[in-house]
Amino acid sequence: MKKPATIRDVAREAGVSVAVVSRVLNEGTGPVAPTTRAKVLEVIEDLGYRPRAAARELQQRTTSTIGLVVADLANPFFARLADRVVWEARARGVHVVVLTTQEDPHLEAESIATLIERSVASVIATPAGDNVDKWARLIDLGINVVFVDREIDQLEQIDVVTIRNDVSAEVATAHLIGLGHTRIGFISGPAATSTGRDRVAGFRRAMAAAGLSVDDELVHHIPFRGDNGSDSVGALLSMPEPPTALIVGNTAQVRSALRRIKQSEIHVPEDLSLVVFDDNPWTELVSPPLTVVRQPIEMLAVHSVDLAVGRAKGLLPEHRRRIEVDAEFVRRSSSAPARQSTPTT
Repeated sequence: MKKPATIRDVAREAGVSVAVVSRVLNEGTGPVAPTTRAKVLEVIEDLGYRPRAAARELQQRTTSTIGLVVADLANPFFARLADRVVWEARARGVHVVVLTTQEDPHLEAESIATLIERSVASVIATPAGDNVDKWARLIDLGINVVFVDREIDQLEQIDVVTIRNDVSAEVATAHLIGLGHTRIGFISGPAATSTGRDRVAGFRRAMAAAGLSVDDELVHHIPFRGDNGSDSVGALLSMPEPPTALIVGNTAQVRSALRRIKQSEIHVPEDLSLVVFDDNPWTELVSPPLTVVRQPIEMLAVHSVDLAVGRAKGLLPEHRRRIEVDAEFVRRSSSAPARQSTPTT
């Protein structure tokens, strides 16, 4: 049987002294260069090293603290989700350590290492789609993980709380088809994310059910960060046969997409019907008010915290839990009948 790694093993592999490793493990006991600290933490993870004090804490871990890893606090959806998770956790007497990855897999890996070091009881996370081995490492260490909003297909053992993304997109698409639109654009998140894939799948399903083909040039998978929403709208509107309707299924890019539409000579909904994910206070105040897919953030937070705390207390059965909640389709004035309706059958 392989012997567990020791602090000397870590020091040797990292090329530092035992004292440096000790300072990394006991934050505040002495200075450590950021690059050195990162190297030591990497070796600790690779070797699976658990210091005795941390091992005792792992065995005696309480439910007093959970970790929350969100993809991007600049995204209003994730900001509101984080706020609600903290509120729900505090109502249960649980503290939350909040980390953001800014949609960066490397920052996500650092966040996972930080949570291991902090010995949190459970982790609620919106994964970027990478770091499969590192998420699995948390499970191996006995730290409960709940994925919220997004999931990773390879990690079937992890609890998931999500909206029915494919159904939400299908309902939005069917609404536009019912208004006579046959050329519908769809701007989604990266295909590497479950939300990006599922929303496009729902869009295609609704189009197929109506007997309509999908022009692949009308479907854009774009990053959550940056200004790609504006670029996608520009590309769609400049097509020889532009869409008469558009669904923005990338919540982080709604404002960017809307800004480009406002800068163009296109009028909503006369020239272009518009549906967006998700609902914000301003979506009802713009002119015209936006038709939206409203995501139930409160329900996502409640179920996520319940699973995280329940797992930590050992109150739930061992098998994986998958909770799906329905989004609400809210029709406002940004969607209207197509000017020249084409039969859909």
